[in-house]
Amino acid sequence: MEASVQRPTNLAELRRSGWKSRSVKQELRENLTRALASGEELFPGIVGYDDTVIPEIVIALLAGHDMLFLGEKGQAKSRLMRSLVRFLDPELPYLDVPGTPFHEDPEHPLSSAARKFVAQHEPDEIPIAWWPREARYAERLAPGTKFADVIGEIDPAKLVEGVSMSTEEALHFGLIPRMHRGLFAMNELPELDELVQVGLFNILEERDVQIRGYPVKFDLDMVVLFSANPSTYNRSGKVIPQLKDRIGTLVQTHYPRERDLGIEILRQEAGLDLEGDYPVRVPYFMLEIIEQISIEARRSRYVDHQSGVSARFSLANYRTMIASARRRGIALDERPSVPRISDLGHLAASGLGKLELDLMGTHQMTERQVLDAIIASAIGTVFNEYVERHGFEEIARIFGQGIRIEVGDQLPSSDYADRLTRVPPVWDKAFEVNASEDPAMRASCVEFVLAGLHAVDKISRSTHHGRITYSFES
Repeated sequence: MEASVQRPTNLAELRRSGWKSRSVKQELRENLTRALASGEELFPGIVGYDDTVIPEIVIALLAGHDMLFLGEKGQAKSRLMRSLVRFLDPELPYLDVPGTPFHEDPEHPLSSAARKFVAQHEPDEIPIAWWPREARYAERLAPGTKFADVIGEIDPAKLVEGVSMSTEEALHFGLIPRMHRGLFAMNELPELDELVQVGLFNILEERDVQIRGYPVKFDLDMVVLFSANPSTYNRSGKVIPQLKDRIGTLVQTHYPRERDLGIEILRQEAGLDLEGDYPVRVPYFMLEIIEQISIEARRSRYVDHQSGVSARFSLANYRTMIASARRRGIALDERPSVPRISDLGHLAASGLGKLELDLMGTHQMTERQVLDAIIASAIGTVFNEYVERHGFEEIARIFGQGIRIEVGDQLPSSDYADRLTRVPPVWDKAFEVNASEDPAMRASCVEFVLAGLHAVDKISRSTHHGRITYSFES
């Protein structure tokens, strides 16, 4: 309905407007069909799922299914569920009458209060209000959720007032019934109490509500969404089989399958202003290392693979790296400042809390040592790729002639230029940065090459009071 046209304010006007009642699943299907036919982007901001996850969601919506998003943490499950709101109408009319807990369909009221009001009034006396699409989505985290929270409970206050316990008026409805004509999402389904799972089973199967043994038959109209981690969802007894069987579509999410996609997500989600009074310039190889750290963590035998390594791990590490570089820029008045390998020394603060480590039988490794090993492996992986593409024999020769270089996140970039007077021409080509002319870029490149050479056992490294010294050993 166009904004310039006044919205109907009563049932008579609504009927004259041509509005037709339809279910939430019909609404989603028809709006999605129009979006598909017009070629518009269906899920803006969702990267890496075009050929895998998104087609499954589209098919599920066209099929009219409730959905379960199954994947490890940080795979955009909640974001995908919330994004389904865009396929709802901008606004939905409902009966604006007293005594009903629902956003009632004007043509098919649920509650006895709404039905009674409609029966006693003429259409032009029945008020209509409008429900915006953003308010038609609600979600709940399963741990700690009680039956009364999402299904409902008998209201003691109403019993005191003399309302019969066996009537609808005695009930306080939970979040799910109140989302009639909307979308409801339950995160971490396997952590949901079994009694609540039974209540959800009733809603999925019969679309009715049972509270304290009193069946209240409602033709609830909604789409129910779930999220879960594979390790808990597939564990016997965590989700009742009857509930699993009623979920129409299982959508399997995944981490970015290419590092460049992970970097694209990183840049998109970081939300950092790299300009300002103390700008930061990030060489692409530093972005590659940050994302590769997450990839290496997902492969590490010291990390709990059932938990996964969230994209938030990359985001937190990236923000920490930028903050460390900016701190140096402020302290040393370097503009712009450029992130270096030594800035990664601060990743323990942002990274360890997001890794669930599996250190059983590996007591000789501390958490910090595990993270340091993951970072070193990531540096080595990226460095070897650069060596393979560009050849670093000339670089290796420069650092293989008795040169000792001290590095650190608070050393001025000019110190690196003093220690390395000549930058090989291959640097500018390999790193696609002006390392020859920009001292800050040169410092970043120097640290990357040194750390890379150490990762492949070409040079040695020693640490003293936060400063790292690289040296060649013949």
